[in-house]
Amino acid sequence: MGDVAVGARSGHDGEDRGRPAESAAPASDGAVTSGNESGPADEATTAGDRTRTDDQGPGDSAPTVKKPRSFWKELPILIGIALVLALLIKTFLVQAFSIPSDSMQNTLQQGDRVLVDKLTPWFGSEPERGEVVVFHDPDKWLLGEPTPEPNALQTFLSWIGLMPSAEEKDLIKRVIGVGGDTVECKGTGPLKVNGKALNETSYVYPGNTPCTVDDQGGQFKVKVPEGYIWVMGDHRQNSRDSRYNQADANKGMVPVDKVVGRAIVVAWPINRWDTLPVPDTFDQNLSAQAAAVAPEGLALAGVLPIALWRRRRSRQGAE
Repeated sequence: MGDVAVGARSGHDGEDRGRPAESAAPASDGAVTSGNESGPADEATTAGDRTRTDDQGPGDSAPTVKKPRSFWKELPILIGIALVLALLIKTFLVQAFSIPSDSMQNTLQQGDRVLVDKLTPWFGSEPERGEVVVFHDPDKWLLGEPTPEPNALQTFLSWIGLMPSAEEKDLIKRVIGVGGDTVECKGTGPLKVNGKALNETSYVYPGNTPCTVDDQGGQFKVKVPEGYIWVMGDHRQNSRDSRYNQADANKGMVPVDKVVGRAIVVAWPINRWDTLPVPDTFDQNLSAQAAAVAPEGLALAGVLPIALWRRRRSRQGAE
């Protein structure tokens, strides 16, 4: 029996020694192609890899997962960004203003909030006829008018542009004449710009006349200097505008550099939301230059035939 045992071992040993390449090949194939057929050595290798991964040293670059910042930590940053954006918008783009009086009825009502475009003046744009504009008090137009006392919150909100300013001395009127224009009112109207009548029925307060018959400024004829505008309220008989400030330093004119911007939208209350377009009557050619050229052209047309006739007479006399 001992020989059999020995022989059996010898037989197996001989087979192993006789086929060394065949015994190595399956192990190699199993290690590459199939994890299910891996031997004990592969399991040991895998376990070793797991051990090394779990026990990485300080030199290894393991991905670090950052914990998200809590909402309460991000809130002050978000508020700060919002305030900076609001301040930039108020300074360079759009600002809200409150209508304090009835001088622009019915286009604007007392208590309306309008948004004023402040961007276009930065690009050199100047007010045009028919626009509704907000401007700083040119020369004590609001002298004696009461100024509301805002609380700290209102002051802060107006500073960043989320509320209309209660402290600034600003006015809102419609541009009637620009630099070089001649604006004229006789009797009850119509109002004329460079000799051309305006049809103001679409925006002048119902029941008002375009011109006011009084001796305090309602009857006038003025020429607007370059760099100035002539403004009037839509509620003609209830507006202290350029007409009634002709005794000031600017003779009732508003310097263009005092203009904050053009009112473009009635933003509040919601039921009065509307745009503020230029009325159609201002689409006609109101240019002062065109008005000045027309008489000269007519005069030339009248003189030319006479000059030709005299020239022909002189030639006939010479013959």
